[in-house]
Amino acid sequence: MREPRFWSREVDPKSREAAPLLRFLLTPLSWIYAGVTRRRLRMANPAEVSATVICVGNLTAGGVGKSPVISAMRSMLETRQGLRIATLSRGYKGKLKGPLRVDPKRHTAADVGDEPLMLASDGEAWIGADRAKAGEAMSADGVDVILMDDGHQNPGLKKDGSYIVVDSKAGFGNGFVIPKGPLREPIREGLLRADGIIVLGTSEPPAILAGCGLPIITGKIEAREPPHGPYVAFAGIGRPEKFFETLAHQKVDVRDAVPFPDHHPFSEGDMRYLRRLAADHNAGLITTEKDYARLPHAWRDGLVTLPIDVKFDRREALDKMLEDMIKPRANG
Repeated sequence: MREPRFWSREVDPKSREAAPLLRFLLTPLSWIYAGVTRRRLRMANPAEVSATVICVGNLTAGGVGKSPVISAMRSMLETRQGLRIATLSRGYKGKLKGPLRVDPKRHTAADVGDEPLMLASDGEAWIGADRAKAGEAMSADGVDVILMDDGHQNPGLKKDGSYIVVDSKAGFGNGFVIPKGPLREPIREGLLRADGIIVLGTSEPPAILAGCGLPIITGKIEAREPPHGPYVAFAGIGRPEKFFETLAHQKVDVRDAVPFPDHHPFSEGDMRYLRRLAADHNAGLITTEKDYARLPHAWRDGLVTLPIDVKFDRREALDKMLEDMIKPRANG
């Protein structure tokens, strides 16, 4: 596999010199951002609903692998008879605000966002910009367990359990809050509201988690082997390089790799460029399931996706933690 140009970008020495000064100037903005989040959480009056609410969130901006974790949790919970399980997402970049149940046959990513549409492909998924109203609507409709996609920093809906997903390689970045770093809130404050941590990847968990007192479940993203290549890969997710690294690990013959911004709304021009690039390499196109969900049906012909799953090292421990969270409401 030839190393794509995207992976070999050089850092401008001048930008390295400017980085410390820039970080210094961004420090007050980070304090303000953290303060606003802290105040919002402290002043909130979360709505309590009859359904069990389990949040799967993170402390950093960008992709850490929440979607496959949520899918895996939903599959684990669905083995319990009599429980109706559904995911709840904000519907980021979708024009519909909800609350509503996502219908893959009727809705598009432009309507409800890419992640909810992807989650709806193999289970029940809802969206709601107002988490409290969405939780109330889902409970009234008969949902027993709500798996909330993201929302650890959203206090609108009372949570019965909250898990933090961490990328073992990226960790918590430089440890600073936005915009000085990638954190949505200080690490300690975020962990104090969590019930468990799920660390994904092959690296050791970040050292800062040692002694945090929370149960830590480790796991790995496993991709199913795609048809034989060659391919041009493209992705518009939080960290496109993770997708490209997964392909490299699978020894997929990737001739070039094209990154796009997270949740990128692909245009006809984008697709013409990608198909032309693939033709130049006499290759096919491969992308993520999340990117595939954003593409109109007319543009999907011939595209290959890379379905991924999560394999937990202590699945039985996570299963027991989830069971303990839902038992009071399931039997009560």
